[in-house]
Amino acid sequence: MKKTKILSALAFAFIMLMSSNIEAQKFAKLDKSPMDAAAFPRDYKVSDKLIKIVYSRPQLKGREVSKLAPNGKVWRTGANEAAELTLYTDMKLGKTEIKAGTYTFYVIPGETEWTAVINTDTNVWGSYFYDESKDVARLAVPVSTSYDELEAFSIAFTEADNGIHMHLGWGNKRIAIPFTN
Repeated sequence: MKKTKILSALAFAFIMLMSSNIEAQKFAKLDKSPMDAAAFPRDYKVSDKLIKIVYSRPQLKGREVSKLAPNGKVWRTGANEAAELTLYTDMKLGKTEIKAGTYTFYVIPGETEWTAVINTDTNVWGSYFYDESKDVARLAVPVSTSYDELEAFSIAFTEADNGIHMHLGWGNKRIAIPFTN
């Protein structure tokens, strides 16, 4: 009986010692530009997605969009890692056919138009090592202005007549990028 109590006490002490090691793990704080994803169709009950993008959502915090995504420079389309675009079916960006697969999605901001760029170089941080020779498609699209301000960079998809539009919004800037079937 005494041995059983001693063994139980030792087992309990061992478990407590191990659990304190688990609690001692260091976890990262919440990212200032949290990662998000947008997909079409958006309904989570639909398993047959056509397109999805994973990106981080920087916030303006009193800064101008043009300071964070400078005109004329390749931008990672968000923060941290460059945005990752997955096409689950072959699609077109403009007249360029893009095979189903995963790509990096960049943009080049401008005053009146932004250029959407789909690139084969994946798992990249930012756009520091952007390689234009790995571009699969590019398309210039007009920029519009909204009265509504978006503090956090946002991406959403809508259905279009012959495909899908990927909408980018930040501050009062709005960009609609058409993907067609």
